[in-house]
Amino acid sequence: MVNLSFGIVALGANLPLSGQELWAGLRRTLDILHSEPGISISASSRFWRSPAIPLGSGPDYVNAAATFTTPLPPEDVLAAFHRIEADFGRDRSTGRWSSRVLDLDLIALDDRIVPDRTTLRHWIDLPFDSQTRVAPDRLLLPHPRMQDRGFVLAPLAEIAPDWRHPLTGLTVQAMLDALPPSALDGMTPMDPSEMAGPA
Repeated sequence: MVNLSFGIVALGANLPLSGQELWAGLRRTLDILHSEPGISISASSRFWRSPAIPLGSGPDYVNAAATFTTPLPPEDVLAAFHRIEADFGRDRSTGRWSSRVLDLDLIALDDRIVPDRTTLRHWIDLPFDSQTRVAPDRLLLPHPRMQDRGFVLAPLAEIAPDWRHPLTGLTVQAMLDALPPSALDGMTPMDPSEMAGPA
């Protein structure tokens, strides 16, 4: 019997793809993810408009979150995400805070802590000014910035509010409730009327 893991992916984009609306690109991405061998999307949030971080660093984003099941190890899931980003034209050489046509972040896979509790805690506790200068050279799970990001937690709370962080013990809803109001400034769920017509 194949063992399936429960995964969480955050999706975002602030540059259009082939003239499409941002939400249309993300909707297409969800379809591609679901057709990817070994990945099955089980739920997806609404699309949210979110300001770029740091503020003023680029056009507003459209963000979403989705849950999925997979028999794959985390490294293979991340490799699939990076391949899909590359197929969309994502250029990783432009830096961590640059605008992008697609961003897929592997947020969590079951209750795995990768590579270990000490390393993950180091990156979670990293001051913001250091975050802009250094990046981990390996996969970290859960994503070390998830508890800080309204654009991850607000969509995720729509589909997995009770998922619990294996290091802190906090649920998604608790992490969202603990954010300062400023972390949600400018964030709004998109109205279905904004997405009328062909994707």
